[in-house]
Amino acid sequence: MITIEDLIRRYADDIAYVAQEPAASDLGTFINQLEVTVPRYSDAGINGHEDLETAAGHLNEACGNADESVRNAFLQRADELLYPIVWDMTQEYRDAVDD
Repeated sequence: MITIEDLIRRYADDIAYVAQEPAASDLGTFINQLEVTVPRYSDAGINGHEDLETAAGHLNEACGNADESVRNAFLQRADELLYPIVWDMTQEYRDAVDD
């Protein structure tokens, strides 16, 4: 089972880099930063930004759901989208902006 803290720990630094903000420490901030990064990845021509948008939607659903099993399912779906792409996309972004 994935937790909100796990998601933030795994992805917040990379997402914050692209969002040009300090790393998120709560889910609301993390979702906002995901939403900021989608057009930045897209503008840089980096594939996968649609999955970030979908993951942000799943995390929004998780936030608003009182049913623990449903919330956990949305968190899991978000992680399944984020895990294979966030690090690679951020490395591509770094290369694109020459950082």
